[in-house]
Amino acid sequence: MQNDTPTRSTEVLWTPGPEQLQSSRLVQYQRWLAQEQGFISRDYAELWRWSIEDVERFWQSIWSFFDVQADGSREPALGRRTMPGAEWFPNARLNFAEHVFRNATPEQPAVIARSEDLPLQRISWAELEQSTAALAATLRGWGVQPGDRVASYMPNRPETLIAFLACASIGAVWSSCAPDMGASVVLDRLRQIEPKVLFAIDSYSYNGKQHDRSGVVDELLTELPSVRHVVQVPGPLGHERAVGWRDLVHWESVVATDAAPRYERLSFSHPLWILYSSGTTGLPKAMVHGHGGILLTHLKEMGLQNDLRPGDRLLFLGSTGWTVWNLLVGALVTGASIVLYDGHPSWPDDNALWRFMDEQEVAVFGTGAAVLLGHKKNGLRPRDFAPLKKLRTILSTGSPLPIDAFEWVYRDVKPDVWLASVSGGTDVASCFVGCAPTLPVHAGEIQCPELGVAAYAFNEAGQAVVDEVGELVITQPMPSMPLYFWNDPDGSRYRDSYFDMYPGVWRQGDWIRFTSYGSSVIYGRSDSTINRFGIRIGTAEIYRVVEELDAVRDSLVIDLEYLGRPSFMPLFVVLQPGVELDEALSERIRQQIRITASGRHVPDAIVQVSEIPRTLSGKKMEVPVRKLLLGADPAKVANPDTMQNPRSLDFFIEYAKTLPA
Repeated sequence: MQNDTPTRSTEVLWTPGPEQLQSSRLVQYQRWLAQEQGFISRDYAELWRWSIEDVERFWQSIWSFFDVQADGSREPALGRRTMPGAEWFPNARLNFAEHVFRNATPEQPAVIARSEDLPLQRISWAELEQSTAALAATLRGWGVQPGDRVASYMPNRPETLIAFLACASIGAVWSSCAPDMGASVVLDRLRQIEPKVLFAIDSYSYNGKQHDRSGVVDELLTELPSVRHVVQVPGPLGHERAVGWRDLVHWESVVATDAAPRYERLSFSHPLWILYSSGTTGLPKAMVHGHGGILLTHLKEMGLQNDLRPGDRLLFLGSTGWTVWNLLVGALVTGASIVLYDGHPSWPDDNALWRFMDEQEVAVFGTGAAVLLGHKKNGLRPRDFAPLKKLRTILSTGSPLPIDAFEWVYRDVKPDVWLASVSGGTDVASCFVGCAPTLPVHAGEIQCPELGVAAYAFNEAGQAVVDEVGELVITQPMPSMPLYFWNDPDGSRYRDSYFDMYPGVWRQGDWIRFTSYGSSVIYGRSDSTINRFGIRIGTAEIYRVVEELDAVRDSLVIDLEYLGRPSFMPLFVVLQPGVELDEALSERIRQQIRITASGRHVPDAIVQVSEIPRTLSGKKMEVPVRKLLLGADPAKVANPDTMQNPRSLDFFIEYAKTLPA
C-alpha cells in the first residue's frame, strides 16, 4: 500500500493556550528534566528523539519524576536490550496495586460508577482500598498465590475493579472477558490459562435490555475444571432467582473480611494481567504484561501524554474485554478518579452520556471513534444542552477519526476542547502514537509518536519513510511489550506475531503515514483483524460460529472500515449444494454471530458465493480480498499461481465495483 502524495498540513483546530501549557504535567516534566538532569528540550520533537535514543535514561527519568516506590535497585534500566526479550529493571521489586493508592485523598472519590440497572455509586479511596484488602485476604485464604490465574466474566462495575486490584496486590495474574462474549470465544481464552478462581455476573443490562448469562457461566465451568471457586456478582436478574453454579460463593461474603492492606512487592516483570489478541488465525494469543512495565507506561501515557492530573475525573468508554478498560484502571496511578460507565452510551437517549459527563464534572473523556461518528450522524449538538465546563480533553481511539468528525466536535461539542486521536494496541496495553498537550491538533491527524516509542513507517524494503503509507514499526524496546505469550515456551509464536517481516523490529500490523511535521494518520489494519466499533475480534472467531450451521460450508468475512468511509463488513458464505440464501437463513447466521460470538460484529451484508479464495496451503485469502474490495489493482493483489482456485477472485473483482469509492 503506497501513497506518494506529499503531505500538506491540514487545518489546525486547536492550539494549547498559555494556561494549558504551563499547567500541563508534560511541561512540568520538561522543567524537571532541565533542573534535575540538565536536559533541555526546545520542543516535543526534540524530547521524543532523546526518549528513543537514550531509552534507559528516559525510563529512569519517568521512574524518578513519578517517584516510583520499590525494593532493590533500579539499576540497570535494561539488563538485556534484545527485542524480543528485553529485560527491564531486573533488580527492582514493586507492586502495581500499591501505586494505585499512593495518591489517595478524601477530597475526591476514587470511583464514580454508572450502570443501567443500579443507582449512581461513589466510592472513596478508603472504601476501595478496604474492599481490595478484604477480597485479597479471602483469596489468600483460598490458597491463591503469586502466579495463579484469576479470571473475570464481568461488566464495567466496581466489583470488577476491586477483584483486579485484589489479585494485583497478591501477585495473582488477572484475565478479563466481557459478558457480551459468547461461551466459545471466552473458552478459547480461558482454557489456555487454567484459572483457579472465576468472578462472574449472572446477568447484565445493555441498551435497556436484560441479558441472562447464567447459562453461559454453566458452560464455562463445565470446560474449566481448574476453577475451584466461583464468585457470583448479582446482575439485574440475580436478585430474582438463584443460580446453580458449582463451588459458588457470593460477592458479599468475599469482601466482608476486616483486613489490613497488604501489597506483595514482586519482580518488575512479574505477570500483572493477560490480554488477548483477536484470534484471527486460530486461538487468541494470550499476551502477558508485567507489573513494572505497565506501571511505568501508564504513568507516562496517562500522566504526560494525556495530561491526566490528580483530582481529574476520567471516563473511558469500553467493555472489560477491550484494553481501554486496563488503561482506565491504570489511570488510578496518576491520582485521578475514574468513572465506570456500564451500559450503552446512547441509553436511554443520545443526550444521556453528555449530560452525565457534565453532571459528574468529567475532565477527560475517552471513547471509540464510532461513538463520536454515531452522534455526529444523528445530528447531536451537545453544546446546546451540556456546557461541559470541566471537560478539557476528548480521546478518540479504536479506529481512525475522519476530518468531518473532528470538525463536528469543535463545532457542536465544545470549541476549546483538546480532541486527541490516539492509536495503540492490546499488545502493549497502551499507545504507539498519541497526543501531547503542548502540540496543535490538525484535523484528521494523530499529534505525535509517544515518548519512549520509536515509531516509524517502514516500506517493504524496511526503510523508514515520511509522507508515505507504510507498516507501523517500533525499533526500540518498550517496557509494556508482552513479557511472553502463555503456552509459547520457545517464543516462536511471539516472534512470528511481530518480528517475521523485519527481524529485530516490531511490526504492529497497521498502515500509517507520518507527516513531515511529526503527526500521523492510521489507514487501518494491514492484516485481517477486525477492529469494528473499537472492539477487536478475529475472523477465526466468526468462522467458528458461522460454519457450525449445517447450511454453511465455508465463509469469509472482511472489514472494510477505512479512513473517511463508513464501516462496512460483508460476510461471504458458501452454502451446501441446493441451499439458497434467503432472509430466514441470513437471520439465522446473524443470530448465530450475535449470540455465540459478539453482538457488535454482526455483518452488514451476507452474500452467497460459490467458493472462497484460498492459497495453495489452504489459507483463506482475507488480506488480498480486502485490498480488492478497497479498490486495489487485481493484478497487484494476488498471484494466481499461489492459489488453489484463482478464478474465485472474479466474483470479488465484480463485487468491488458495486461498493462506494
